[in-house]
Amino acid sequence: MRIKCTIRYDGSQFHGYQSQNDGTRTVANTLQDAFLSLGIKTQIRASGRTDKGVHATGQVIDCEIPEYWSDIKKLRNYLNRLCAPFIQISHIETVDMSFHARYSAKQRTYRYFLKVGEVSLFDQAYVSYHDSIDLKRIKSAIALFVGEHDFVHFSKQGSEPKSTVRKISTARFYQYKGYYVFSFKANGYLRSQIRMMVAMLLEISDGHLDKDDLKAQLSGIRVSSRSLAKPNGLYLAKVIYEEDKKEV
Repeated sequence: MRIKCTIRYDGSQFHGYQSQNDGTRTVANTLQDAFLSLGIKTQIRASGRTDKGVHATGQVIDCEIPEYWSDIKKLRNYLNRLCAPFIQISHIETVDMSFHARYSAKQRTYRYFLKVGEVSLFDQAYVSYHDSIDLKRIKSAIALFVGEHDFVHFSKQGSEPKSTVRKISTARFYQYKGYYVFSFKANGYLRSQIRMMVAMLLEISDGHLDKDDLKAQLSGIRVSSRSLAKPNGLYLAKVIYEEDKKEV
């Protein structure tokens, strides 16, 4: 039978999500080891990869498990003990064998958390810091990302996707309990796309660039920013599927 797991992880403790063959500690390798410890040899598929230092509160994986693991709540408890303290399976459910964590996904939501002020020793692995924020400038500029665009100039080199066109349905910037939050919902993202988008918005906030620079980069006229925002403020928050069964 096939199961779908919604997981959280502390990205500061891993060298990204993707499995590595050189013994590097990754989220995928840790999960694989946990399943193997329970005698389950399976292929784990994720909704997407996250970079080193990037966190998740709503990553989704799926895999096939033996029928004798019908008590999936018990399975979740075992896996959480094996993956603690930096990975936690928050939900687990059985799904149709045709389900695919990546290809069945319709939209993904990422959030980027930012603070202004003195850097805190205890949250700097989980929140990014910036000297100052111009809320009005960012709110005006971030709206330009909404819609279907070719994000070729908002992607890190080294990957060759079939298409660099993505559709962003929501792009927001707001304050929440002392944090500044960037929130994006899209049908997919290119490698490091969000970190590049956030970096450019922060340059606009600082007055180094403006909305015209962003428009020009989106349209491919000129490239004004290739910077990457720090990974520690970024979270994969939610993966949205056409149909979600009741979770436990």
